[in-house]
Amino acid sequence: MKEMMQKLRDAALQAILESEDVDSLEAMRVKYLGKKGELTGILRQMGKLSPDERPQMGQLANQLREEIEETIETRRRALNEAKLELQLLQETVDVTLPGEKHPMGHKHPMYNVLDQIKDIFIGMGFEIVDGPEVELSDYNFTKLNIDEGHPSREWTDTFYFTDDSRICLRTQTSPMQIHAMETRPLPIRMIAPGRVYRKDEVDATHSPMFHQIEGMVIDKGVTMSDLKATLNLVVEKIYGKGTVTRFRPHHFPFTEPSCELDIQCHKCGGKGCPTCKGEGWIEVLGAGMVHPKVLAGCGIDPDVYSGWAFGMGLERLAMGEYKITDLRLIFENDVRFLEQF
Repeated sequence: MKEMMQKLRDAALQAILESEDVDSLEAMRVKYLGKKGELTGILRQMGKLSPDERPQMGQLANQLREEIEETIETRRRALNEAKLELQLLQETVDVTLPGEKHPMGHKHPMYNVLDQIKDIFIGMGFEIVDGPEVELSDYNFTKLNIDEGHPSREWTDTFYFTDDSRICLRTQTSPMQIHAMETRPLPIRMIAPGRVYRKDEVDATHSPMFHQIEGMVIDKGVTMSDLKATLNLVVEKIYGKGTVTRFRPHHFPFTEPSCELDIQCHKCGGKGCPTCKGEGWIEVLGAGMVHPKVLAGCGIDPDVYSGWAFGMGLERLAMGEYKITDLRLIFENDVRFLEQF
């Protein structure tokens, strides 16, 4: 039996020292020291020994177990150290190399224009207000004097949430006129920028989601000339002195009289091109004097107070400011386009 243990020792130590990874090392431990291992198999034969030989063989077996365990542990440490050394070698960082440059973003061109507009109106004493994008049709249409049957209330034009057309995504920021007149003391000078939604994506100047800026003044003695002077000032502040504008008569249910403001096409200088659909002009906003019926519906006496309101498309202003030819470029988030600004 002593010879068997010696042969087991020599074979086990050689196999352990030749193990190339921790998994094979564990397999060696099970093979030689496990419950069904080779050392256990030898010990089962101790019953054949005389009583005097058993203690001696038991002591040799314990020494062999300890030696194998120590050799396994020594080999395990060596393998782990070699693995760590290899990993450190492979993951070495050359601190002399330049670091990776992470480009910093910048403000979107559309929001640059929005900040300009906010500064202009704040400088004239206006307040910036915000409101819900999911709106009651009562505020989006009815209280703005837009009756049932108006084309803008059709499902082909408006995104509704309910079958009864009671709740919708706002089609304009004009509901903020009503919210302001119902909650704020007079006089009122406010603008309300925000996202609006319409089922409209027919050309380079339309999108189903876009941004509008609603503006309104309610006070005593407010006239149409105040509206025109204010809007011309805003346009010149944005595009510079000498910017050509025109006011055209129009009809909006919530203003009377009503008008639209156009600026001369920045792309063709009024000659006509795809950007302006060949007209030489780009519509920027609709405006007018707040309808007496709208005032009265909000508890304001139209015989005492008057006001004007406008709604301008922020994207249209950005197109003019940065000479952008297609409104859809503003939303596509193409870095090649945005890096120009």
